[in-house]
Amino acid sequence: MKLRQWLSLAWKSLKNRQLATILTIFSMTLSLVLLMAVDRIQRAAQDGFTQTISGVDLVVGARSGPLQIILYSVFNIGQPTQNVSMESYNEIKSKPEVEWTIPYSLGDGHRGFRVVATNEDFFKHYHFRSKESIELSSGVIFKDYFDVVIGADVAKTLNYQVGSPVVVAHGVTSGEAIQSHEDKPFRVVGIMKPTGTPLDRALYISLEAMEAIHLDWQTGSAPAKENEIAVNKITPDMVKPKAITSFFLRTKNRIETLRLQRWINEYKEEPLMAVIPGVVLSDLWQSLSMVEKVLKAISFLVMIVGLFSMLIALMTSLNERRREMLILRALGASLKHVLGLILLETFLISSLAVIFACLSKIILEFSLGPWLQSRFGLYLQGPTFSNSEIFYMIIMMVSALLISFIPAVRAMRAALKDGLSLKL
Repeated sequence: MKLRQWLSLAWKSLKNRQLATILTIFSMTLSLVLLMAVDRIQRAAQDGFTQTISGVDLVVGARSGPLQIILYSVFNIGQPTQNVSMESYNEIKSKPEVEWTIPYSLGDGHRGFRVVATNEDFFKHYHFRSKESIELSSGVIFKDYFDVVIGADVAKTLNYQVGSPVVVAHGVTSGEAIQSHEDKPFRVVGIMKPTGTPLDRALYISLEAMEAIHLDWQTGSAPAKENEIAVNKITPDMVKPKAITSFFLRTKNRIETLRLQRWINEYKEEPLMAVIPGVVLSDLWQSLSMVEKVLKAISFLVMIVGLFSMLIALMTSLNERRREMLILRALGASLKHVLGLILLETFLISSLAVIFACLSKIILEFSLGPWLQSRFGLYLQGPTFSNSEIFYMIIMMVSALLISFIPAVRAMRAALKDGLSLKL
């Protein structure tokens, strides 16, 4: 018999066991889709995590640990040990190898969200995912002392719009505030587009605004009513920043980055530390890789379950197919042909499972991609199928063929027990 005839025979045999075949293909497809989905989400999460900030060569803060500086500067998590004086910031900023800087000042919050003080350079130079820059969905960036630009998650959670009033809480970044700057309320002037990064969960004001709300808080607590400084009495000289929490920096030449990092780390005027964000973020991701390994292990177990479901379906059908095998042997089929038929059926089942898994993956990415971006910040970029996903498909097909030797050998033995020829 020719290959085309064997394919036709194998296909008709599978159609004769239609329900079992469909269920087997479904289980194998589901297991492969799950395995590829875990790999795809892992790639998207890693890219989103390591590219939370891009285009920044150094993050500079008070001397502590590299991870701590990245956590409070990039992820708005934790508190700095000390501030950076404006004198030191201006000296480093004025160095000829520095292209631009973005100052960052932290400390206050609003209803569980961090308040970040910065300047216009933040909207001009801050990038994430390599080339994407900050954009506003509505409004403008802050210009007045009491203007505030809010992230997309802040606007969605608190149902804020342009013009909404905002009262900043003193020294609180989560939970309810004990003291707040009620005498100097802000007004939302801009709402940022979703980025899928920690930028979405913060409010942004000017450095001068941070100074303005703390003018009369010299003792660390709210001033008495008679000691409050009215908004209309604040002058530019009164709100010149004296210190910041940290700042982002980009050099004109990548070769200068390591030299400048060493110079900052050895800065004699005050203890500072400069860290390369990409290196720290990669190390941090590696430390979280255990979760990824657990998910992949679970997915592989699901794939094994799918393969065993195929084995069970083939084994349970052997008794029902003894008559089929007898007819084939009577028509002159050898034991090799019996073995080949079982392997060919397995190849068709696994091939269909791989095809349906690929189609399902493409459809799911196309339909769920925008939702994953807006809800979880997972940008499904890069090739549709990675090398590892192609490897999973090959593993599925090879494993299926190897497992199918078990029912194939049993089918051959059954043929011999039925008194058929021993000749191959």
